[in-house]
Amino acid sequence: MQKPLTFLAPFAVAISLALPVSAQDTANPSQDLSTVVATVNGTEITLGNMIVAWASLPPQYQDLPEDVLFQGILDQLVQQTALSQGFEGDLPARVELQLENERRSLIAGEAIEGIMEGALDEADVQAAYDAEYGEVAAEQEFNASHILVETEEEAIAVKEEIEGGAEFAAVAREKSTGPSGPNGGQLGWFGTGAMVPAFEEAVKALEVGAVSDPVQTQFGWHVITLNETRIKEAPALEQVREELELQIRQTRAQERIEEVTAAADVDTSGAETVDPAMIKQIDLLQ
Repeated sequence: MQKPLTFLAPFAVAISLALPVSAQDTANPSQDLSTVVATVNGTEITLGNMIVAWASLPPQYQDLPEDVLFQGILDQLVQQTALSQGFEGDLPARVELQLENERRSLIAGEAIEGIMEGALDEADVQAAYDAEYGEVAAEQEFNASHILVETEEEAIAVKEEIEGGAEFAAVAREKSTGPSGPNGGQLGWFGTGAMVPAFEEAVKALEVGAVSDPVQTQFGWHVITLNETRIKEAPALEQVREELELQIRQTRAQERIEEVTAAADVDTSGAETVDPAMIKQIDLLQ
């Protein structure tokens, strides 16, 4: 699981200055994170530095050709190193504090990742499945179409037209005032509770292929036909395994966070003396 990394400099500038370099067909197995790719006044820049820089790029830059990426990142790291070496004086408080926060965040992220990537027992996955779906009863679902008009008289006329041989979908496209009209009145699949009570009762009373008498709801008058029915059952374990495993891992991570926080010697009394509005005082960092 790749954690997001912070992009620290305007890579677009480095890319605009980049010169193509020869790409190797295959990686050299002797190269690792410690392979030195450049030195700046004796300070080493390693392949590991470059890989981390690449991982921190926005997606639109990561998809650039490898030779352009390589040279662009190398140029950026060389420039940053030279600039940092030439910096004089003390680092501003905002930089020191950001470095502290970044280190804290990255280490905490590693701790969470270790928990998230831990092995799962099949029994835990099965238990999560049983808890989520074990009590789910099979539910009947309906696929229906309707024609919505403003008055009962219009609805009666619509039903008579269909009984006279007109195609339901064609009449819906011509006369229905509802948003499903252009689609032949099709509402798709829905279960109990998805429709207003009067409409739902009428659908449940129909045989497949039958057309209802006019039904009134707060939206107007409906003429309904039942297209199909089916029984919706709980999904198989393998269909939902991925989401269940993620839930288990997230729960474990949250429990660990709460555990270590509760065990820590935490004293937040100092925060009680600080006005919450102070959190916006950026000028203090200057």
